[in-house]
Amino acid sequence: MLERKIESRLVDWKNRPDKKCLLVKGARQVGKTFSIDRFCRENYPNYIYINFDRDDEYKAIFDGNLDIDEIVLQISLRVKGAEFVPGKTAIFLDEIQNCPRARTALKFFSIDGRFDVIASGSLLGINYEEVPSFPVGYVNHLEMHSLDFEEFCWACGITKGALSQIRDYLGNKEAIPGGVHERMMELFRRHIVVGGMPAAVAAFVNESNYASVLEIQKGIIQDYLDDIAKYAEGSEKAKARACFLSIPKNLAKDHKKFQYSTVQKGGSSRKFAGSLMWLYDAGIINFCHNLSIPELPLEGNSKSNEFKVYMHDTGLLMAMLEPGSQRDIIDGNLGIYKGAIYENIIADIFTKLGTKLYYFERTGRIETDFVIRRGGVATAVEVKSADNTKSKSMDALLRYYGVQRGIKLSTKNFGTGDRFESLPLYMAMFLEGE
Repeated sequence: MLERKIESRLVDWKNRPDKKCLLVKGARQVGKTFSIDRFCRENYPNYIYINFDRDDEYKAIFDGNLDIDEIVLQISLRVKGAEFVPGKTAIFLDEIQNCPRARTALKFFSIDGRFDVIASGSLLGINYEEVPSFPVGYVNHLEMHSLDFEEFCWACGITKGALSQIRDYLGNKEAIPGGVHERMMELFRRHIVVGGMPAAVAAFVNESNYASVLEIQKGIIQDYLDDIAKYAEGSEKAKARACFLSIPKNLAKDHKKFQYSTVQKGGSSRKFAGSLMWLYDAGIINFCHNLSIPELPLEGNSKSNEFKVYMHDTGLLMAMLEPGSQRDIIDGNLGIYKGAIYENIIADIFTKLGTKLYYFERTGRIETDFVIRRGGVATAVEVKSADNTKSKSMDALLRYYGVQRGIKLSTKNFGTGDRFESLPLYMAMFLEGE
């Protein structure tokens, strides 16, 4: 079984004296159902599971009066063995996007307060299905992602204690022992290929078979394309599909600012901006916006019309490339795509840490892959796919653009330079914003 960080957050929610109903959102197949189901089974004497996708008849529970006693009666008539004990009962409403009135009912469950209610659904369904009255102010929210690198390490048998020791090397500004560094870099490259989708990670851990992993990933990509066909309306279907399939080509460019012409010759923001936002709402992509100046506040200095696009799960990006790309990454050879893929995995790691993505670029003059808030200052982050130590852009940012701190992520062990640190790529998992 894969251990997930969200399970501790579910425990925290359960113990809150002021908790409301909980809505867990996430892209398809990131493990929402499995984690919530296990949490409910382990923490409640009475547990009622309702899946609106699998059992269409359950929608009728919410067709009439949304009084909680009436809903409890309706559930009792339809769910075998359902028992309702105040303070000791969990109700899990899965795939809630398929029953808009159940989402409305969350307000009344929160007001009633006798039972702990968790709802879960795909970002696409939740964002694009109409709800007659959304329970604003009556729901706690959690967003779930695919496994991050730390969770991937757990799945591969690396203990939390070992990872804590590696974090200590960062805090103490010490080099990591050579054997540990090589093992972590090996795991990092494997994480790039496998990604974080639970089914892909489980296949890798249980079978050590990249072919099985790739088959699962291609199935998920097809599911995304099927979702586009299901939820997108009219001409948006073809445009969203074209944007999705253009992502690897956009990332391969020297300057990775998203260009609509890569989607379609003569393409424009007017035609495709809504389609990109659709993919973002689905949890498939991340935006990384350019900054007018690399200073705090980052959001206040971001340019809404200049951005890069990264895949939310790097394993799925790898699966969109030609056969053999997985082995190339493991062996350290992937030509022009190598830098793009390393950038994508760092963007993935930062996003799962809750860090919004920004970069700074002056075409032909200076570029840094990311700018984050760390230690209370704007921090430039460069991502290198090799142990290259030269960094003209970093030097210029520190000298002339007011950036006070720099971090270079590469395959090298820990090192320091003039006002910047050189860290192994895997250390990105410890760079929470401050």
